[in-house]
Amino acid sequence: MSYGGWVYIMASTNDSTLYVGSTSCLAARISQHKEKVFPTSFTARYNCIKLVYYRFFKTIRQAIREENRIKGGNRKQKEMLIRKMNPGWRDLYEEIKFL
Repeated sequence: MSYGGWVYIMASTNDSTLYVGSTSCLAARISQHKEKVFPTSFTARYNCIKLVYYRFFKTIRQAIREENRIKGGNRKQKEMLIRKMNPGWRDLYEEIKFL
């Protein structure tokens, strides 16, 4: 049985730092970032607590492939993805917290 996966981008509170990740449970993972469950992690150190982009894939493998593709791109490409979905760079957590 194959479960889906999510690719997401977190931004710091001032939008200067971006983090790209993938997960099988988006709401739980974003909550971990926001609560800084792992205090030495990149997102905790750089205060990346705003969910600014997310996308669902049928399998976690597809999500991981997309995560790596996005990570391989430059900042401008990441910003284009974000702006297409979320022009105001608002925190999208409220939209997904019950997924």
